Amino acid sequence: MTRFLSRSLAVVAAAFAPVVACAPAVSVGSPSPAATSASTSTGQQAPVRTIGSVGAPIGLQLWSLRAMARTDPTAMLEFTRAQGITHVETAGLYGTAEQTAELFRNAGVRPTSMHVGMDDFKKNPQKVIADAKALGVRYVGTAWYPHQGAFKESDARQAIADFNAVGKTMKDAGLQFFYHNHGYEPVPYGDGTLLDLMIRETDPDLVKFEMDVLWTWLPNVDPVALIKKYPGRFKLMHIKDMKPGVPRGSLSGGIPDSLKSVIGQGQVNWTEVFKAAKADGFEHYYLEDETTDPPKNIPPSVRYIENVKF
Repeated sequence: MTRFLSRSLAVVAAAFAPVVACAPAVSVGSPSPAATSASTSTGQQAPVRTIGSVGAPIGLQLWSLRAMARTDPTAMLEFTRAQGITHVETAGLYGTAEQTAELFRNAGVRPTSMHVGMDDFKKNPQKVIADAKALGVRYVGTAWYPHQGAFKESDARQAIADFNAVGKTMKDAGLQFFYHNHGYEPVPYGDGTLLDLMIRETDPDLVKFEMDVLWTWLPNVDPVALIKKYPGRFKLMHIKDMKPGVPRGSLSGGIPDSLKSVIGQGQVNWTEVFKAAKADGFEHYYLEDETTDPPKNIPPSVRYIENVKF
């Protein structure tokens, strides 16, 4: 995800408001005529696509299809299922949590993880818990820690305290909190980076991590080495890459969508990444397409991912 904080709350509320508010012709939980037609022609029950030698289902971070979601969440989910994708990670709700769960059920799609803004975790944790239980997800996490300017040691230490506290609240409710790295954390610190500090000083039982491979690769961190360095800490993955020739070493936490790549056409050695992730016991893998044309680029990415063998 790109700068979750800046797009969360008001942005997410606007993009993922109840469908009747943004597209009056479509009611929550009822496929539009266009979506029903698409489902029939493409085959809603397409075979489940899995990751080559890993064998795990290919999931999708629904932020990938946010443009479709703004006008017709049902069509977005029908498109997702037609790609052979049955597991998704949320980036907001389409109406209430119960309405969203109904949309998922109708499309034959299962949410296995959800992203929430850090403010929601701190100010309204009981709603986060209620929404997670309504959706049926176990993993609840955040993709951006609020900070001003460059990420500093003080930011990292406050994040550590917040993550441990939120993780305890989620654990008590039967959920698992996680943090999704976003590329601004690998600031040199001691014998490693501030990302190392965050992993080392959060409670392994309360805080897991979701590796966004692009936001690991961009700041010049080796995703395979990071997985092996912290066994058991990363449980989820965002499958994302950037085009050949894009320089590494940035701590900006973002690059233009035009520089992001179809999987298999970028810089990352996915065979080695998936091999390390399988050996470490990752539970869920989500393609997150932030290219300039996700509906066009998701299918070739899925085809590549399902053919990665080792």
